[in-house]
Amino acid sequence: MRKLLAIAAAVALAGVAAGCGEKSSVTVYKQGQYQGKPDKQPWDNDQFKGDKLAWEKAVKARNSGQDEYARGSGG
Repeated sequence: MRKLLAIAAAVALAGVAAGCGEKSSVTVYKQGQYQGKPDKQPWDNDQFKGDKLAWEKAVKARNSGQDEYARGSGG
């Protein structure tokens, strides 16, 4: 019983000590410089290969499938 209690205390102590090493995550912004990742256009991918018209056509086709009036009542 004492051995189990000692192991539980050691695990609890290790858990508490692990939280002490956490660094604060404060973002430092540099004036006039974008710090994030570079943005790409939605049609610049493997599927559309930079073809904006094909991307727009696919978006319109997907949106027309979500229109209840265009799909019909079905019942």
